[in-house]
Amino acid sequence: MKAEIEAVVRGADLAGWEPVEVEYGSRSFPVLLPGGSRVLEMNEVAPLLDPAARMRACLEAPIGSRPLPAILLGKGKPVVNLTVCITTSDITRPVPYKGDSGILRPLLAILHGAGISRENVTLVVGTGTHRPSTPAEKVAMFGEEVAAGYRIVDHSCDDPTLVDIGRTASGTPILINRTFYEADLKIATALVESHFMAGASGGRKAVCPALVSRRTIERFHSAQFLDSPLAANLVLEGNPCHEEALEIALKCGVDFIVNTVLNRRLQLLDVFAGDLVQAHAKAVELLRGIVAIPLDDEYDVVLSHGGYVGINHYQIAKAAVNALPVVRPGGTIILAACERDDDPIGPLTYRTLLHLLKLQGSGGYMSTLLNPGWTFTKDQWEPQMWAKVLDKVGEEGLVYCSAVLTPKDHQIVPGRAGWDYLPGDSPDDEMAKAQAMVQNAIVHAVKGPGQKAAAPRVAFIKEGPYAVPVREKAAVTREAALPAYR
Repeated sequence: MKAEIEAVVRGADLAGWEPVEVEYGSRSFPVLLPGGSRVLEMNEVAPLLDPAARMRACLEAPIGSRPLPAILLGKGKPVVNLTVCITTSDITRPVPYKGDSGILRPLLAILHGAGISRENVTLVVGTGTHRPSTPAEKVAMFGEEVAAGYRIVDHSCDDPTLVDIGRTASGTPILINRTFYEADLKIATALVESHFMAGASGGRKAVCPALVSRRTIERFHSAQFLDSPLAANLVLEGNPCHEEALEIALKCGVDFIVNTVLNRRLQLLDVFAGDLVQAHAKAVELLRGIVAIPLDDEYDVVLSHGGYVGINHYQIAKAAVNALPVVRPGGTIILAACERDDDPIGPLTYRTLLHLLKLQGSGGYMSTLLNPGWTFTKDQWEPQMWAKVLDKVGEEGLVYCSAVLTPKDHQIVPGRAGWDYLPGDSPDDEMAKAQAMVQNAIVHAVKGPGQKAAAPRVAFIKEGPYAVPVREKAAVTREAALPAYR
Protein backbone atom coordinates (compact mmCIF):
# COMPACT_ATOMS: atom_id res chain seq x y z
CA MET A 1 0.00 0.00 0.00
CA LYS A 2 2.80 2.41 0.90
CA ALA A 3 4.48 1.84 -2.48
CA GLU A 4 1.20 2.56 -4.27
CA ILE A 5 0.75 5.79 -2.28
CA GLU A 6 4.30 6.87 -3.08
CA ALA A 7 3.77 6.20 -6.78
CA VAL A 8 0.60 8.32 -6.83
CA VAL A 9 2.30 11.17 -4.99
CA ARG A 10 5.43 11.18 -7.17
CA GLY A 11 3.39 11.13 -10.36
CA ALA A 12 0.81 13.74 -9.35
CA ASP A 13 0.48 16.97 -11.32
CA LEU A 14 -0.38 19.72 -8.82
CA ALA A 15 -0.67 22.54 -11.31
CA GLY A 16 -3.40 24.94 -10.21
CA TRP A 17 -3.30 23.78 -6.61
CA GLU A 18 -3.32 26.55 -4.03
CA PRO A 19 -1.65 26.88 -0.58
CA VAL A 20 -3.40 27.03 2.79
CA GLU A 21 -1.85 27.30 6.27
CA VAL A 22 -2.51 24.40 8.64
CA GLU A 23 -2.08 24.98 12.38
CA TYR A 24 0.49 22.83 14.13
CA GLY A 25 0.36 23.61 17.85
CA SER A 26 1.49 27.23 18.13
CA ARG A 27 2.99 27.13 14.62
CA SER A 28 1.68 26.30 11.14
CA PHE A 29 2.79 24.80 7.85
CA PRO A 30 1.58 25.24 4.24
CA VAL A 31 -0.02 22.53 2.15
CA LEU A 32 -1.49 22.65 -1.35
CA LEU A 33 -5.16 21.98 -2.05
CA PRO A 34 -6.85 21.59 -5.44
CA GLY A 35 -7.99 24.87 -6.94
CA GLY A 36 -11.58 25.62 -5.98
CA SER A 37 -11.36 23.83 -2.62
CA ARG A 38 -13.62 25.38 -0.01
CA VAL A 39 -11.99 27.01 3.00
CA LEU A 40 -14.40 27.04 5.96
CA GLU A 41 -13.75 29.95 8.33
CA MET A 42 -15.31 31.26 11.52
CA ASN A 43 -16.50 34.83 11.92
CA GLU A 44 -13.92 37.21 13.34
CA VAL A 45 -15.26 39.37 16.18
CA ALA A 46 -13.25 42.24 17.66
CA PRO A 47 -12.51 41.98 21.39
CA LEU A 48 -13.99 44.48 23.83
CA LEU A 49 -12.17 47.82 23.90
CA ASP A 50 -12.80 48.24 27.64
CA PRO A 51 -13.37 44.75 29.10
CA ALA A 52 -13.27 46.00 32.72
CA ALA A 53 -16.09 48.48 32.09
CA ARG A 54 -18.13 45.84 30.28
CA MET A 55 -17.65 43.36 33.11
CA ARG A 56 -18.88 45.88 35.69
CA ALA A 57 -21.83 46.96 33.54
CA CYS A 58 -23.01 43.38 33.00
CA LEU A 59 -22.80 42.56 36.70
CA GLU A 60 -24.78 45.68 37.60
CA ALA A 61 -27.46 45.16 34.91
CA PRO A 62 -27.88 41.38 34.67
CA ILE A 63 -29.94 39.44 32.13
CA GLY A 64 -33.31 38.13 33.39
CA SER A 65 -32.39 38.70 37.00
CA ARG A 66 -32.41 41.28 39.77
CA PRO A 67 -28.99 42.75 40.58
CA LEU A 68 -27.02 40.92 43.25
CA PRO A 69 -27.74 43.44 46.08
CA ALA A 70 -31.47 43.00 45.48
CA ILE A 71 -31.14 39.20 45.46
CA LEU A 72 -29.29 39.37 48.78
CA LEU A 73 -31.97 41.57 50.34
CA GLY A 74 -34.60 39.05 49.33
CA LYS A 75 -32.96 36.15 51.18
CA GLY A 76 -34.98 36.75 54.35
CA LYS A 77 -32.20 37.40 56.84
CA PRO A 78 -29.63 40.14 57.46
CA VAL A 79 -27.15 40.41 54.61
CA VAL A 80 -24.27 40.41 57.08
CA ASN A 81 -25.21 36.85 58.07
CA LEU A 82 -25.54 35.48 54.53
CA THR A 83 -23.03 32.99 53.12
CA VAL A 84 -21.97 33.14 49.47
CA CYS A 85 -20.45 30.37 47.37
CA ILE A 86 -18.92 31.04 43.95
CA THR A 87 -18.12 27.99 41.85
CA THR A 88 -15.26 28.36 39.38
CA SER A 89 -13.66 26.29 36.66
CA ASP A 90 -10.29 24.62 37.24
CA ILE A 91 -6.99 25.29 35.50
CA THR A 92 -8.06 23.34 32.37
CA ARG A 93 -10.34 26.23 31.32
CA PRO A 94 -8.99 29.71 30.53
CA VAL A 95 -11.75 31.60 32.34
CA PRO A 96 -10.77 35.26 32.95
CA TYR A 97 -10.96 35.45 36.73
CA LYS A 98 -8.21 37.79 37.87
CA GLY A 99 -7.54 41.49 37.44
CA ASP A 100 -9.82 44.48 36.85
CA SER A 101 -11.26 42.96 33.66
CA GLY A 102 -11.71 39.53 35.22
CA ILE A 103 -14.80 38.15 36.90
CA LEU A 104 -13.80 38.01 40.55
CA ARG A 105 -12.60 41.50 41.50
CA PRO A 106 -15.78 43.37 40.40
CA LEU A 107 -18.04 40.53 41.54
CA LEU A 108 -16.51 40.48 45.02
CA ALA A 109 -16.65 44.29 45.18
CA ILE A 110 -20.40 44.20 44.59
CA LEU A 111 -20.90 41.53 47.25
CA HIS A 112 -18.82 43.36 49.83
CA GLY A 113 -20.51 46.66 48.96
CA ALA A 114 -23.85 45.02 49.71
CA GLY A 115 -22.68 43.92 53.14
CA ILE A 116 -21.19 40.44 52.59
CA SER A 117 -18.05 39.89 54.67
CA ARG A 118 -14.93 38.30 53.22
CA GLU A 119 -15.21 35.49 55.78
CA ASN A 120 -18.64 34.52 54.44
CA VAL A 121 -17.43 34.00 50.84
CA THR A 122 -16.16 30.62 49.64
CA LEU A 123 -14.85 29.73 46.20
CA VAL A 124 -15.36 26.10 45.15
CA VAL A 125 -13.25 24.91 42.24
CA GLY A 126 -15.53 22.72 40.13
CA THR A 127 -13.22 19.85 39.30
CA GLY A 128 -15.72 17.22 38.17
CA THR A 129 -13.53 14.10 38.06
CA HIS A 130 -10.30 16.11 37.66
CA ARG A 131 -7.62 16.26 40.36
CA PRO A 132 -7.62 19.08 42.95
CA SER A 133 -5.95 22.34 41.95
CA THR A 134 -2.56 23.16 43.44
CA PRO A 135 -1.82 26.34 45.42
CA ALA A 136 0.20 27.64 42.46
CA GLU A 137 -2.72 26.99 40.12
CA LYS A 138 -5.08 28.89 42.41
CA VAL A 139 -2.76 31.90 42.25
CA ALA A 140 -2.50 31.55 38.47
CA MET A 141 -6.28 31.38 38.10
CA PHE A 142 -7.49 33.90 40.65
CA GLY A 143 -4.53 36.15 41.42
CA GLU A 144 -2.53 36.48 44.64
CA GLU A 145 -5.08 38.77 46.33
CA VAL A 146 -7.97 36.33 46.01
CA ALA A 147 -5.90 33.17 46.50
CA ALA A 148 -4.49 34.50 49.78
CA GLY A 149 -7.55 36.36 51.04
CA TYR A 150 -10.47 33.98 50.54
CA ARG A 151 -11.42 30.44 51.44
CA ILE A 152 -10.94 28.30 48.33
CA VAL A 153 -11.78 24.58 48.29
CA ASP A 154 -11.73 21.94 45.57
CA HIS A 155 -14.75 19.80 44.84
CA SER A 156 -14.32 16.04 45.17
CA CYS A 157 -16.72 13.81 43.26
CA ASP A 158 -16.01 11.04 45.80
CA ASP A 159 -16.62 13.18 48.91
CA PRO A 160 -18.86 11.17 51.30
CA THR A 161 -20.48 14.40 52.54
CA LEU A 162 -22.07 15.30 49.19
CA VAL A 163 -25.75 16.21 49.61
CA ASP A 164 -28.41 13.93 48.14
CA ILE A 165 -31.10 16.16 46.63
CA GLY A 166 -33.10 13.47 44.86
CA ARG A 167 -33.20 12.29 41.27
CA THR A 168 -33.70 13.80 37.85
CA ALA A 169 -36.71 12.96 35.69
CA SER A 170 -34.58 10.34 33.94
CA GLY A 171 -33.70 8.72 37.25
CA THR A 172 -30.18 10.05 37.76
CA PRO A 173 -29.25 10.33 41.46
CA ILE A 174 -28.12 13.88 42.30
CA LEU A 175 -25.38 14.21 44.89
CA ILE A 176 -23.93 17.69 45.00
CA ASN A 177 -21.21 19.69 46.73
CA ARG A 178 -22.36 20.54 50.24
CA THR A 179 -20.60 23.92 50.49
CA PHE A 180 -22.26 25.15 47.31
CA TYR A 181 -25.69 23.70 48.05
CA GLU A 182 -25.91 25.04 51.61
CA ALA A 183 -24.74 28.58 50.75
CA ASP A 184 -27.39 31.29 50.96
CA LEU A 185 -26.29 32.76 47.62
CA LYS A 186 -25.03 30.45 44.87
CA ILE A 187 -23.08 31.97 41.95
CA ALA A 188 -21.79 29.89 39.02
CA THR A 189 -19.04 31.19 36.73
CA ALA A 190 -17.67 29.73 33.52
CA LEU A 191 -16.45 30.11 29.95
CA VAL A 192 -18.90 29.39 27.13
CA GLU A 193 -17.39 27.36 24.29
CA SER A 194 -18.81 24.87 21.83
CA HIS A 195 -19.05 21.38 23.33
CA PHE A 196 -19.41 18.30 21.17
CA MET A 197 -21.51 16.48 23.77
CA ALA A 198 -23.44 19.10 25.76
CA GLY A 199 -23.84 21.62 22.91
CA ALA A 200 -22.01 24.39 24.76
CA SER A 201 -20.07 24.73 27.98
CA GLY A 202 -20.87 27.19 30.76
CA GLY A 203 -24.15 27.85 32.55
CA ARG A 204 -25.48 24.61 34.01
CA LYS A 205 -22.21 22.72 33.41
CA ALA A 206 -20.63 24.71 36.25
CA VAL A 207 -22.82 22.53 38.48
CA CYS A 208 -23.07 19.29 36.49
CA PRO A 209 -20.56 17.79 35.97
CA ALA A 210 -18.38 20.26 37.91
CA LEU A 211 -19.92 19.88 41.41
CA VAL A 212 -21.63 16.49 41.45
CA SER A 213 -20.76 12.92 42.41
CA ARG A 214 -18.90 10.44 40.28
CA ARG A 215 -22.11 8.45 39.87
CA THR A 216 -23.96 11.53 38.61
CA ILE A 217 -21.11 12.31 36.20
CA GLU A 218 -21.16 8.76 34.87
CA ARG A 219 -24.82 9.19 34.01
CA PHE A 220 -24.10 12.57 32.38
CA HIS A 221 -21.38 10.91 30.24
CA SER A 222 -23.30 7.68 29.71
CA ALA A 223 -23.25 5.85 26.40
CA GLN A 224 -27.04 6.19 26.22
CA PHE A 225 -26.95 9.98 26.46
CA LEU A 226 -24.02 10.40 24.07
CA ASP A 227 -25.56 8.02 21.54
CA SER A 228 -28.27 10.61 20.89
CA PRO A 229 -27.80 12.53 17.61
CA LEU A 230 -28.79 15.65 19.57
CA ALA A 231 -25.80 15.30 21.92
CA ALA A 232 -23.86 17.51 19.56
CA ASN A 233 -22.17 20.88 19.10
CA LEU A 234 -24.39 23.96 19.60
CA VAL A 235 -27.50 21.81 20.14
CA LEU A 236 -29.37 22.49 23.39
CA GLU A 237 -33.00 21.65 22.72
CA GLY A 238 -33.49 17.91 23.03
CA ASN A 239 -29.84 17.34 23.97
CA PRO A 240 -29.97 14.84 26.87
CA CYS A 241 -26.63 16.04 28.31
CA HIS A 242 -27.79 19.67 28.34
CA GLU A 243 -31.21 18.86 29.74
CA GLU A 244 -29.83 16.63 32.50
CA ALA A 245 -27.26 19.24 33.58
CA LEU A 246 -29.84 22.04 33.47
CA GLU A 247 -32.33 20.10 35.57
CA ILE A 248 -29.66 19.46 38.20
CA ALA A 249 -28.49 23.09 38.25
CA LEU A 250 -32.06 24.34 38.60
CA LYS A 251 -32.83 21.82 41.32
CA CYS A 252 -29.85 22.90 43.42
CA GLY A 253 -30.94 26.55 43.19
CA VAL A 254 -28.30 28.57 41.32
CA ASP A 255 -29.06 32.24 42.01
CA PHE A 256 -26.78 33.97 39.51
CA ILE A 257 -24.26 33.17 36.79
CA VAL A 258 -21.36 35.02 35.23
CA ASN A 259 -20.35 33.59 31.86
CA THR A 260 -17.77 34.85 29.38
CA VAL A 261 -17.08 34.31 25.70
CA LEU A 262 -13.48 34.61 24.50
CA ASN A 263 -11.81 34.53 21.11
CA ARG A 264 -9.01 32.12 20.29
CA ARG A 265 -6.45 34.62 21.55
CA LEU A 266 -8.27 34.49 24.93
CA GLN A 267 -9.48 38.08 24.55
CA LEU A 268 -12.85 38.92 26.09
CA LEU A 269 -15.67 39.21 23.55
CA ASP A 270 -18.53 39.66 26.00
CA VAL A 271 -19.92 38.94 29.46
CA PHE A 272 -23.30 37.42 30.31
CA ALA A 273 -24.43 37.73 33.91
CA GLY A 274 -27.77 36.99 35.53
CA ASP A 275 -30.33 34.21 35.25
CA LEU A 276 -29.02 30.66 34.80
CA VAL A 277 -31.10 29.98 31.69
CA GLN A 278 -31.47 33.39 30.05
CA ALA A 279 -27.90 34.65 30.46
CA HIS A 280 -26.44 31.37 29.26
CA ALA A 281 -28.79 31.32 26.25
CA LYS A 282 -27.53 34.80 25.24
CA ALA A 283 -23.93 33.63 25.54
CA VAL A 284 -24.64 30.60 23.35
CA GLU A 285 -26.36 32.87 20.82
CA LEU A 286 -23.19 34.93 20.47
CA LEU A 287 -21.02 31.82 20.39
CA ARG A 288 -23.13 30.31 17.62
CA GLY A 289 -22.81 33.48 15.58
CA ILE A 290 -19.03 33.20 15.78
CA VAL A 291 -18.20 29.52 15.44
CA ALA A 292 -21.07 28.10 13.37
CA ILE A 293 -20.25 27.72 9.68
CA PRO A 294 -23.34 27.04 7.54
CA LEU A 295 -23.09 24.25 4.99
CA ASP A 296 -25.27 23.30 2.07
CA ASP A 297 -23.35 20.21 0.99
CA GLU A 298 -20.93 17.49 2.02
CA TYR A 299 -17.41 17.02 0.64
CA ASP A 300 -15.36 14.02 -0.45
CA VAL A 301 -12.18 15.05 1.34
CA VAL A 302 -12.00 17.19 4.50
CA LEU A 303 -8.78 18.52 6.00
CA SER A 304 -8.70 19.66 9.65
CA HIS A 305 -6.26 19.89 12.56
CA GLY A 306 -6.09 19.53 16.33
CA GLY A 307 -5.32 23.20 16.98
CA TYR A 308 -3.54 24.34 20.09
CA VAL A 309 -6.04 22.43 22.25
CA GLY A 310 -5.04 19.11 20.62
CA ILE A 311 -2.27 18.24 23.05
CA ASN A 312 -2.98 14.51 22.71
CA HIS A 313 -5.11 12.04 20.78
CA TYR A 314 -7.82 12.29 23.45
CA GLN A 315 -8.28 16.02 22.81
CA ILE A 316 -8.08 15.79 19.01
CA ALA A 317 -11.36 13.84 18.98
CA LYS A 318 -13.10 17.22 18.99
CA ALA A 319 -11.60 18.17 15.62
CA ALA A 320 -12.62 14.82 14.13
CA VAL A 321 -16.22 15.09 15.34
CA ASN A 322 -16.49 18.70 14.17
CA ALA A 323 -15.58 17.54 10.67
CA LEU A 324 -18.49 15.08 10.46
CA PRO A 325 -21.11 17.52 9.07
CA VAL A 326 -18.67 18.43 6.28
CA VAL A 327 -17.69 14.98 4.99
CA ARG A 328 -19.88 12.70 2.91
CA PRO A 329 -20.52 9.12 4.11
CA GLY A 330 -17.52 7.03 3.07
CA GLY A 331 -15.43 10.13 2.42
CA THR A 332 -12.02 10.98 3.86
CA ILE A 333 -11.08 13.06 6.92
CA ILE A 334 -7.41 14.04 7.13
CA LEU A 335 -6.29 15.26 10.56
CA ALA A 336 -3.04 17.12 11.22
CA ALA A 337 -2.01 16.30 14.78
CA CYS A 338 0.57 17.96 17.04
CA GLU A 339 0.56 16.07 20.34
CA ARG A 340 2.55 17.82 23.07
CA ASP A 341 1.35 16.10 26.24
CA ASP A 342 3.59 13.82 28.31
CA ASP A 343 1.38 11.01 27.07
CA PRO A 344 0.57 11.82 23.43
CA ILE A 345 -2.38 9.40 23.35
CA GLY A 346 -4.04 9.91 26.72
CA PRO A 347 -4.71 8.20 30.07
CA LEU A 348 -4.39 4.44 30.49
CA THR A 349 -8.15 3.92 30.66
CA TYR A 350 -8.51 5.85 27.39
CA ARG A 351 -5.77 3.80 25.74
CA THR A 352 -7.45 0.56 26.80
CA LEU A 353 -10.87 1.59 25.52
CA LEU A 354 -9.38 2.99 22.33
CA HIS A 355 -7.78 -0.39 21.69
CA LEU A 356 -11.17 -2.00 22.26
CA LEU A 357 -12.63 0.32 19.60
CA LYS A 358 -9.80 -0.58 17.22
CA LEU A 359 -10.41 -4.30 17.73
CA GLN A 360 -14.21 -4.32 17.69
CA GLY A 361 -14.99 -1.45 15.33
CA SER A 362 -17.56 1.22 16.07
CA GLY A 363 -20.54 -1.15 16.11
CA GLY A 364 -18.90 -3.63 18.42
CA TYR A 365 -17.65 -0.93 20.76
CA MET A 366 -21.10 0.64 21.06
CA SER A 367 -22.72 -2.76 21.62
CA THR A 368 -20.32 -3.28 24.50
CA LEU A 369 -21.04 0.11 26.08
CA LEU A 370 -24.80 -0.27 25.72
CA ASN A 371 -24.85 -3.81 27.13
CA PRO A 372 -26.67 -3.83 30.52
CA GLY A 373 -23.81 -5.84 31.97
CA TRP A 374 -21.17 -3.23 31.09
CA THR A 375 -19.64 -1.32 34.01
CA PHE A 376 -19.11 2.36 33.29
CA THR A 377 -15.41 3.07 32.80
CA LYS A 378 -13.76 6.47 33.03
CA ASP A 379 -12.94 7.99 29.61
CA GLN A 380 -15.28 5.65 27.71
CA TRP A 381 -17.02 8.68 26.18
CA GLU A 382 -14.06 9.83 24.09
CA PRO A 383 -13.62 6.57 22.12
CA GLN A 384 -17.40 6.78 21.66
CA MET A 385 -16.81 10.10 19.86
CA TRP A 386 -14.21 8.44 17.62
CA ALA A 387 -16.77 5.68 16.98
CA LYS A 388 -19.11 8.33 15.53
CA VAL A 389 -16.36 9.30 13.11
CA LEU A 390 -15.74 5.71 12.05
CA ASP A 391 -19.49 5.21 11.56
CA LYS A 392 -19.46 7.82 8.82
CA VAL A 393 -16.12 7.36 7.04
CA GLY A 394 -14.88 3.94 8.14
CA GLU A 395 -11.41 2.93 9.26
CA GLU A 396 -9.90 3.71 5.85
CA GLY A 397 -11.57 7.10 5.65
CA LEU A 398 -9.83 8.54 8.71
CA VAL A 399 -6.20 9.53 8.11
CA TYR A 400 -4.39 10.54 11.31
CA CYS A 401 -1.22 12.45 10.48
CA SER A 402 1.06 12.52 13.52
CA ALA A 403 4.85 12.52 13.60
CA VAL A 404 4.70 12.03 17.38
CA LEU A 405 2.68 8.82 17.62
CA THR A 406 4.76 5.87 16.50
CA PRO A 407 3.64 3.19 14.03
CA LYS A 408 3.33 0.92 17.09
CA ASP A 409 0.97 3.45 18.71
CA HIS A 410 -1.27 3.16 15.68
CA GLN A 411 -2.02 -0.44 16.61
CA ILE A 412 -4.55 1.03 19.07
CA VAL A 413 -5.39 4.33 17.32
CA PRO A 414 -8.37 4.22 14.92
CA GLY A 415 -7.93 5.11 11.27
CA ARG A 416 -4.96 5.04 8.92
CA ALA A 417 -1.54 6.19 10.10
CA GLY A 418 0.11 9.19 8.49
CA TRP A 419 3.30 7.12 8.39
CA ASP A 420 1.80 5.21 5.45
CA TYR A 421 1.99 8.44 3.46
CA LEU A 422 5.66 9.23 4.10
CA PRO A 423 8.16 8.46 1.32
CA GLY A 424 11.40 6.63 2.06
CA ASP A 425 13.34 9.89 1.91
CA SER A 426 11.13 11.65 4.47
CA PRO A 427 12.45 14.71 6.35
CA ASP A 428 13.92 14.44 9.86
CA ASP A 429 12.13 17.43 11.44
CA GLU A 430 8.91 16.56 13.29
CA MET A 431 6.77 19.31 11.78
CA ALA A 432 8.18 18.67 8.31
CA LYS A 433 7.22 15.01 8.69
CA ALA A 434 3.66 15.97 9.66
CA GLN A 435 3.50 18.40 6.74
CA ALA A 436 4.61 15.68 4.30
CA MET A 437 2.06 13.24 5.75
CA VAL A 438 -0.77 15.71 5.31
CA GLN A 439 0.25 16.82 1.81
CA ASN A 440 0.67 13.27 0.54
CA ALA A 441 -2.59 12.14 2.12
CA ILE A 442 -4.42 14.94 0.30
CA VAL A 443 -2.77 14.07 -3.00
CA HIS A 444 -3.61 10.39 -2.61
CA ALA A 445 -7.21 11.11 -1.59
CA VAL A 446 -7.72 13.32 -4.65
CA LYS A 447 -5.66 11.49 -7.29
CA GLY A 448 -5.36 7.93 -6.00
CA PRO A 449 -6.83 4.83 -7.69
CA GLY A 450 -10.54 4.25 -7.42
CA GLN A 451 -11.47 7.92 -7.71
CA LYS A 452 -14.55 8.88 -9.69
CA ALA A 453 -14.26 10.61 -13.05
CA ALA A 454 -15.26 13.88 -11.42
CA ALA A 455 -12.58 15.42 -9.24
CA PRO A 456 -13.24 14.89 -5.53
CA ARG A 457 -14.59 17.96 -3.72
CA VAL A 458 -12.25 19.17 -0.98
CA ALA A 459 -12.88 21.35 2.10
CA PHE A 460 -10.50 22.73 4.72
CA ILE A 461 -11.68 23.61 8.24
CA LYS A 462 -9.29 26.48 8.89
CA GLU A 463 -9.88 26.75 12.65
CA GLY A 464 -9.98 22.99 13.22
CA PRO A 465 -11.60 22.04 16.56
CA TYR A 466 -12.84 25.57 17.27
CA ALA A 467 -15.11 25.84 14.24
CA VAL A 468 -18.50 24.11 14.14
CA PRO A 469 -19.75 23.41 10.61
CA VAL A 470 -23.50 22.91 10.71
CA ARG A 471 -26.19 21.99 8.25
CA GLU A 472 -29.01 23.91 9.90
CA LYS A 473 -31.12 26.73 8.51
CA ALA A 474 -30.51 28.73 11.69
CA ALA A 475 -26.80 28.84 10.98
CA VAL A 476 -27.35 30.81 7.78
CA THR A 477 -28.37 33.86 9.82
CA ARG A 478 -25.33 33.74 12.12
CA GLU A 479 -24.04 37.19 11.07
CA ALA A 480 -27.33 38.80 12.06
CA ALA A 481 -26.81 37.84 15.70
CA LEU A 482 -23.47 39.59 16.09
CA PRO A 483 -24.28 43.34 16.04
CA ALA A 484 -26.63 43.04 19.00
CA TYR A 485 -23.70 42.49 21.31
CA ARG A 486 -21.95 45.79 20.59
